[in-house]
Amino acid sequence: MADFKITVRNDGPLRLEGDIALLDQSGRPWGLGGRSALSLCRCGHSSNKPFCDGSHARSGFASQCAASELPPPRPKA
Repeated sequence: MADFKITVRNDGPLRLEGDIALLDQSGRPWGLGGRSALSLCRCGHSSNKPFCDGSHARSGFASQCAASELPPPRPKA
């Protein structure tokens, strides 16, 4: 098993567990206070983006995601 895990929760957030470094677009890190688990918003309604605040339950967000195989990447030209 990997040292870092992302779980896609049906009708909810992305759950990250492990050694987490979360950076903004400019490469600046969020101060995570030593957390080794956190949830990121997928619904777009969180008032604390990119973190989940439970808004998905109030907004009726629905997304069922089952694991599947991806095709191999295309060769680079």
